[in-house]
Amino acid sequence: MKRGDYLDILLRSPKTIFTTKDIALLWREKSMNAARVRLHSYIKSGKLIHVRKGVYAKDYEYSRYELATNILRPAYISFETVLGAAGITFQYYGQIFVASYVNRDIICDGQEYAFRTIKFDTLINPAGIDQSEQYPIAITERAFLDTIYRSKDYYFDNLSPLDWEKVFALLPLYENKKMVKTVQKYYDYYQATK
Repeated sequence: MKRGDYLDILLRSPKTIFTTKDIALLWREKSMNAARVRLHSYIKSGKLIHVRKGVYAKDYEYSRYELATNILRPAYISFETVLGAAGITFQYYGQIFVASYVNRDIICDGQEYAFRTIKFDTLINPAGIDQSEQYPIAITERAFLDTIYRSKDYYFDNLSPLDWEKVFALLPLYENKKMVKTVQKYYDYYQATK
């Protein structure tokens, strides 16, 4: 590969965020050290941005959701971030909520990312996860169930956007009998109030 080709490969990619491992794979580097040296040179010259340890961006117009799912892996956008966009919760949250294998709040480039634990087998199951963008994001029904998994008494402002067939189809992923009863209560409440 020619010297200028390395940067071109990144700039042509539809991704806005790259980890060191992503870059090494794209460049077909056998040595992570060689990739790091080249990355350091691109950062120093302003051709790439170092966002966080091991995470780089093409420019400052990078996708915050894409960054969120690359800080810790595996992870996907969920909880209040998805529920707010769907109109199920009305409260505004400045954080981006992410399903992950750990509980952690991280501030990166002025944005707060709230990582919340989901059982690992559920976390890595792709059912109800939209992967059509450069980042995985829960569909509304999966975000609803993720929220109930974390908080059994959560108050939802509006349950009408939910497709209840999808909710009940995704429910077995959580392997949680108490959760089944909780979801049924929300469904019964929705039926009684519509």
